[in-house]
Amino acid sequence: MPLSTRQREVLHQIGIPVWVPRQSPAGEPPDVGATEVSGVPGQATAAAATVRSAPVAELDLGGLQARVAGCTACTELARQRTQTVFGVGDSHADWLFIGEAPGAEEDRRGEPFVGRAGQLLENMLAALGLRRGDNVYIANILKCRPPGNRDPSPEETSACRPFLDRQIDLIQPRVIVALGRIAAQSLLDSSAPLGRLRGREHELRGIPLVVTYHPAYLLRSPSDKARAWGDLLLARARVLRS
Repeated sequence: MPLSTRQREVLHQIGIPVWVPRQSPAGEPPDVGATEVSGVPGQATAAAATVRSAPVAELDLGGLQARVAGCTACTELARQRTQTVFGVGDSHADWLFIGEAPGAEEDRRGEPFVGRAGQLLENMLAALGLRRGDNVYIANILKCRPPGNRDPSPEETSACRPFLDRQIDLIQPRVIVALGRIAAQSLLDSSAPLGRLRGREHELRGIPLVVTYHPAYLLRSPSDKARAWGDLLLARARVLRS
């Protein structure tokens, strides 16, 4: 799959070589078999090595995304994934939504919350006057899809947690919205049921956190959409106060 312009920019900024098709004479199709590398090879190699070896807490978002893309800490997940799902949105967003893990379609497209659950989330954002990518960042507890969409294991969430913590520290949102029981329990290190975690503010890394239902659950239980809306209003009130 060809890289987007944004992906090329990110890779170039962190010094990772980007292979691009050579230009063909006018009127002839591009020579897809002949490529050249962008950037200075020596500098690119050194920069890539830095991204691989630097502490996660010292990486910027571009370097963090590159580290996640090459992560093999969870052997089963790394072996079966199509690609990692780092997260998308405004890198200085006021709102950070965090779900559980990628599903099959997210694994295929490399973006969190697509498909029916993603459409519902976008409707929830629209009701708040928000939209994906505009003052909103969306991520997951795990960056790889668990086989069969099973629940993440404690070992997997622990392995991925430094990446998510660094995303939070870099984005510095005004509020975090945990989508669903697993995300809420993982973020808050709690075994309490979702009903006890909803309806009040928590705190994560110095940032207010509000818990609500996962959009996939709301598709199955639409009667709880009114409660979810109340949770979002609580989060919005916190943003307006900050």
